[in-house]
Amino acid sequence: MTQAAQIASGSSPSPVVLDSDEPTAAAIVLAGVEQFSARGFHGTSVRDIASSAAVSVGTLYNYFESKHQLLFTIINRGMDDLLIKTEDALFGAGTDPAHRLRVIVGAHVGQHANAPRESMIGNSELRSLDPAALALIIAKRDAQQRMFNRVVDDGVARGVFTTTVPREAARFIVTACTAVAVWFRQDGPLKVEEIIARYQETALQSVGYQGHK
Repeated sequence: MTQAAQIASGSSPSPVVLDSDEPTAAAIVLAGVEQFSARGFHGTSVRDIASSAAVSVGTLYNYFESKHQLLFTIINRGMDDLLIKTEDALFGAGTDPAHRLRVIVGAHVGQHANAPRESMIGNSELRSLDPAALALIIAKRDAQQRMFNRVVDDGVARGVFTTTVPREAARFIVTACTAVAVWFRQDGPLKVEEIIARYQETALQSVGYQGHK
């Protein structure tokens, strides 16, 4: 199904496209994802994005006041989606630290494997954001990291995890999960579910999981 057909059918082709987006706005956002991921922010012109979205430059400016605003929209929406998915996973995870770590790893890996272009933009183009936009995204990234920190700290406090460097272990896990977007391919030998399962086991090993106490 083409992006245009997905938009028309009401199914979201990307986590950075919202149900509330008008079709033209959604097409521009998707064109931004396509162009920024292929050319980089500074290598992409407004005309490139407009052409990819099949709209005029004037129409693009009716929805986004600048190329920077479009970039920020893509990165900010991606972060919001990741935070929501991680929070939802934790909410239904119960109290077992190992299970809680599994579900947030699943949310994080799933996001980066299923939306690699959006994830790549969110990591490689932070340098292209203005200071105010960058500060907001960094705050949201810190909030994501804190969820991992709390889960690992709780596991250590309860004697389920034995790592002596819980903060470093939590950051290692987040960094590794994020990097899935760099190498994972949908047409590769492993499915997303298999990658998630492997990363869940690796995360538990990295915190010294001792099994149920």
